[in-house]
Amino acid sequence: MAAQQATHHKFSAPWGRQLVLITALCGVILFGISGVLLARAPEHPPLTYQIGIWLPPALFLLCALFSVRGYALEKNGLVVFRPGWRTRLPLTDVQSVLHQPDATQGSIRIFGNGGLFGFIGLFRNQKLGRYRAFATDFSHTVVIRMPAKTLVVTPDDPRGFVEQVTRTCRPAGAEKASAQG
Repeated sequence: MAAQQATHHKFSAPWGRQLVLITALCGVILFGISGVLLARAPEHPPLTYQIGIWLPPALFLLCALFSVRGYALEKNGLVVFRPGWRTRLPLTDVQSVLHQPDATQGSIRIFGNGGLFGFIGLFRNQKLGRYRAFATDFSHTVVIRMPAKTLVVTPDDPRGFVEQVTRTCRPAGAEKASAQG
């Protein structure tokens, strides 16, 4: 029976209060800019004015397309669910996987999205070094370390996620952590 377990485990990506506030504030600002420009538009606005009207809502919708909806663990891989598509990330040679709610403190964004529908992209801080994030709620932060990269995700059940990664990908330090615990 145990050998017939599901080949993947799904986790949702809940939104934290910080993400809700940033997304709502950005939405008000972006659509507000468009609304004000539209209300004050001349009869025949120049192209740059029209771009100013349509660019803010387009940016909002583009960021929505890259939002994180959930995660699935498959054999030696992580799938990040997006609206209408998926990002597949190999989890080879996992060194450690830990639930660390404070791991992203003091981070700077190198490239990516810093709060409109998610914290997604490349970041850096003193604790983790350079890492790739697919995050929505920092109280659920899970850090996955591999030799060449570090991933940060925020599943709804961080401890269950850590257990599943440990079982699915067999982190190199799993035996040591079990012996110490």
